[in-house]
Amino acid sequence: QLVESGGGSVQYGGSLRVSCAASGGIFSRYAMGWFRQAPGKEREFVATINWNGGKTFYADSVKGRFTISRDNAKNTVYLEMNSLKPEDTAVYYCAAAKVRVATMVAANYEYWGQGTQVTVSS
Repeated sequence: QLVESGGGSVQYGGSLRVSCAASGGIFSRYAMGWFRQAPGKEREFVATINWNGGKTFYADSVKGRFTISRDNAKNTVYLEMNSLKPEDTAVYYCAAAKVRVATMVAANYEYWGQGTQVTVSS
C-alpha cells in the first residue's frame, strides 16, 4: 500500500514536498517513481529513483527543479518541488516498481498510490 501526503496549493515560484509512505512489502528492494496527471491530459512520468537511492532520472520538464529521494529506513519516498509553475498543477501519484533499477516506464510499476493534488496559481 502506498499513501501520498503533502500536496496542496502554492503560488508560482513556490515549493512543496510530497511524501509517499509504503507498507506491506519490501520497499527497499525496488525502484520508486512519481507520475502526475493534469485535467484532460494523460498521466506522465515525473521522476524515478532506484532501490538504494543511488540513481535518479527526471522528466525534462522538471529537471533542475524537482528532486526525488528515499529513506528506506522509513519506507518513504519524497518529491521536493521547487520553482513551481502553473503547468505543474496535477494529481501526483507515487508508484512502486517491479524492478530495482530506476525506470520511466509506467508498465514497470506494480503498485500505485491514490494521488495527492498539487495546485500552482499564477
